Amino acid sequence: MKALPYGLSDFPRIRCEDYYYVDKTRFIEMLERQPPYLFLIRPRRFGKSLFLAMLEAYYSIDYAGRFEELFGELYIGQHPTKRHNSYMVLRFNFSEVSSKLEFVERSFCEYCCMVMKNFILKYEHLLGSGIWEVVNPDETNPEQMLAALKEYVSRTDCPRIYLLIDEYDNFTNTILSSYGQERYQEKTHGEGFIRGFFNNIKASTSNAGAAVERLFITGVSPITMDDVTSGFNIGTNISMLPQFNDIIGFSEDEVRKMITYYKDENALPEDVTVDRLVELMKPWYDNYCFSEDSLEERMFNSDMTLYFLNSYLQLKKVPKMMVDNNIRTDYNKLRHLVQIDKTFGVNASVIQRIIAEGSITAQISTSFPAEKMTDTENFKSLLFYFGMLSIQGTDFGSAILGIPNLTVREQLYTYLVEAYREAKMFDLDLSSFSRLVKGMALRGEWETVFRFFARELERQSAIREFIDGEAHIKGFLLAYLGLTQGYILFPEHESSKGYADFYMMPDLLHQPEIAYSYIVEVKYAKRDASEVEIVALKKEAAEQLVRYAADEKVLRTKGGTKLELITLVFKGWELVIAEKL
Repeated sequence: MKALPYGLSDFPRIRCEDYYYVDKTRFIEMLERQPPYLFLIRPRRFGKSLFLAMLEAYYSIDYAGRFEELFGELYIGQHPTKRHNSYMVLRFNFSEVSSKLEFVERSFCEYCCMVMKNFILKYEHLLGSGIWEVVNPDETNPEQMLAALKEYVSRTDCPRIYLLIDEYDNFTNTILSSYGQERYQEKTHGEGFIRGFFNNIKASTSNAGAAVERLFITGVSPITMDDVTSGFNIGTNISMLPQFNDIIGFSEDEVRKMITYYKDENALPEDVTVDRLVELMKPWYDNYCFSEDSLEERMFNSDMTLYFLNSYLQLKKVPKMMVDNNIRTDYNKLRHLVQIDKTFGVNASVIQRIIAEGSITAQISTSFPAEKMTDTENFKSLLFYFGMLSIQGTDFGSAILGIPNLTVREQLYTYLVEAYREAKMFDLDLSSFSRLVKGMALRGEWETVFRFFARELERQSAIREFIDGEAHIKGFLLAYLGLTQGYILFPEHESSKGYADFYMMPDLLHQPEIAYSYIVEVKYAKRDASEVEIVALKKEAAEQLVRYAADEKVLRTKGGTKLELITLVFKGWELVIAEKL
């Protein structure tokens, strides 16, 4: 039985050691029909490194004798292109560069020079011994080394270079998030070492007989590329082209095929179906879309999918933690880039609105510098590139962006709660709140949860000045409820009957003892609202809750729990009605 390649991005090893491989080689043909210099943005842990390793094995002359072994059974092995195994492949992975400010330039220089020296040693039989007369083996300046290498290759008849750069923005993003804009600007602007290196890459692609014939760069955002090249003018950004929506990550068909393989190998419990596992995984790992013209094609995060299946194959049950700790670590690195200003301004409101309402419209920016990343539209775009938002539809020329899945929703709850705390606006005792939610789940003690929350709203004056409407109240409430155990929250739960503010679906897979589930309707009135207005809101909420309770999804997922329908009416920050139907 094939092993799952969880945590592996070594393509030759995956193929030779008989790991399960989702065949993405058909994209080679499609890439060759594109311009030669390409740029792809995708979220972290989505399979970018494995894809580049596959390209290296396909195009490198060094792997010519292993073509059948590596590709024979794959699509491209049956449909090879003329360019296979015809290049010298120079591959960088900038995650290898230290992001500590005092070491970053030295680390970058040492790493790049090491990679280029190894490249020359690997292909010396093609380059000829004269290469060392042009390239100084003791060179410590990668800009000069690359310039010498491209000059030599361009004037000889040796094969051309296919340049691959993985995680091009890894260390620069860390500098930006850890040290701020000023230090980041020092490294990426003016005569900074990074800009000089990319200028040489551009020069390597632009003249007659160019040394670099093809180029493929991956990263998680367009920011650094804009900053180091004064706007992306090295090549073509294919990130949002519909034909490349599924270039990495797994489609549902690919996930089903993988599960079916292990089912046929008797690696899954007999009573577990493919449909059941897909149903369990979809809310947590699926629903990524990267093109407005591919709305019907949703992608699974490949790392999260492999994490789940790897755990399931070993334990024969759903993992206790649905979110891989590696994913949490990566999202935590991004948290500092998602800059929520200390005054809790517009961009904090963007996150809060997304949490409360489920979606937001945006004009996705394809390129913007770091100094403008907090502009509202760029900020929304940044959330999209990081995988915090995904395209759900279009609205009059704009993209509708929504939270793709429960894994991301959990991270956004964390971001927002930390933003409240850092801005000294609101700080709830999560351990006390969690104990109350446990009573809500086991004994139906729902009112103590919402009264506790309301008392904190009244007590902490800083947050009261920010409350202006139902979305703010819901945003606060959802962010904190989302960090407790027992329930999976579905804000603005869409049902055949309308919209509920949020459905607290019991997490019966992990907490089978839960006895109660809830649909909550939150209504908000201004502080000067009349009693008549309050009564009208209460009546409206009751009518909506009765309709929502009959929804098929609610009836299917509540299991044996008792469904409670709760109305909360806030008058300003004061909870004036908390009633159960």
